[in-house]
Parts: sequence; structure tokens; C-alpha cells
Amino acid sequence: MTRLGLLLALLVVPAWASAQEAEVSFSQEDPLGSVVAPVMLPAGATALYGYTGAPEVGLGFRQGLGALEVEARARFDWFKLGASLELVGRKEVVRRGAFSLAPTLGLGLVLNSGSTYMDDDNFSGVLVRILPGMVAGFRVADTVALLGLVDVPIDLGLTGDKQRRFQALGGLGVEVYLGGNVSLLAAGQVGVETFQERAGAGHTRLGLTGRVGLGTRLF
Repeated sequence: MTRLGLLLALLVVPAWASAQEAEVSFSQEDPLGSVVAPVMLPAGATALYGYTGAPEVGLGFRQGLGALEVEARARFDWFKLGASLELVGRKEVVRRGAFSLAPTLGLGLVLNSGSTYMDDDNFSGVLVRILPGMVAGFRVADTVALLGLVDVPIDLGLTGDKQRRFQALGGLGVEVYLGGNVSLLAAGQVGVETFQERAGAGHTRLGLTGRVGLGTRLF
């Protein structure tokens, strides 16, 4: 997480300097953002992205529909050796100058191996995932957006006796346009995770995530 913080600082500091000279663009043709930014893709815009990090790697597809954005993604948790398929919607509800805000809500399916090689408290099972959250964006310059990220995934077991996992994670990120319709994301989150394999066997611990990703606008 320390290295991730240094990377964020190296990206953000030059961005603040350039913001004093650059005039920020908010046109429909604006290419910045494909991994997380913008908080909602404009109508007709399509993006593909991939990321690596801890504890997950992932791939995703985003489609702007005008009234909202739909995102389909697949994630692999290499700490737990578990995979998830998810469908998420976003709706921008605030836009004031350079700032925008969008709540998110989704549904997914989790297949968890139960491997304890990296996580001693892991458990196997099939779980349904509910995905409320929030994405905030602040446009620093033509090529840089700062992001606020809140994720509250809730996993409920379908195969075990009262299996569950709950996380509340918040953090920051930065997405930078590299050119050629390609954007780079670096982000980190911290929070709390609580889970139980069966009734009466609950645990609570610190939750941490970090990721670096690349995405591209197709249209």
C-alpha cells in the first residue's frame, strides 16, 4: 500500500500543476476515462479495461446508455482462489463544475474454492453478491481525474449454513489519459471486512485493496 500511495502522489502532483494552465473539457467526445472514470460514460460510449492488484485481478466492459451506465465484469481473487461474475449499474446524480457523483448497484455470483494457502480464514462455497457503492470524480485537468471510491459488497451463501461476507471499503484513485483512447488507473481502498463460514463462527478484520489498470474507449 505504501508503494501504491507513492504512485498516486507521483501522478497527482504534476496534475495539480497542469490544472493551472489547462482548460478542462467536458464534451461528449472527451476520451479520458475507461477503467473507473468518468463516473458515468456518455450515451453510446463503450470501454474495455483490465487491472491487476491485491487481492484481485479483473476484466470489465462498460456501456453508456444515456440514462445510466451498465458494467459487466469478472474478478479473480488470488488470495482466496475465488472468482466472481458481476453486473453493475451506475447513475450520475450530481455534476457541479469539475465534480460529479454516481451511486452504483449490482448483483453477482461468487465461486470460492476455500483455499487457505494465502487466507487462513477462507471458506468454500457459492455465494450471491449484492454490490452497493459510490463513485465520485473531480476533473483536475484535461488528462487527469481524481476519484473517490466506496464499495460495500455483501456476499450471502447459497450452499452453506448462514455463510456470509461483508466489506465496507473506501479510498482514492487517479485516472490519467495516456493517448490513443487509453487511460491508466491507480487506486487503493481501506476498510473493514466481516465474515463467517457458519453460524456462530464470525470474524472481523482490516480490509485492504490496491489495483493498477488500463482501459480503452472503443466508441
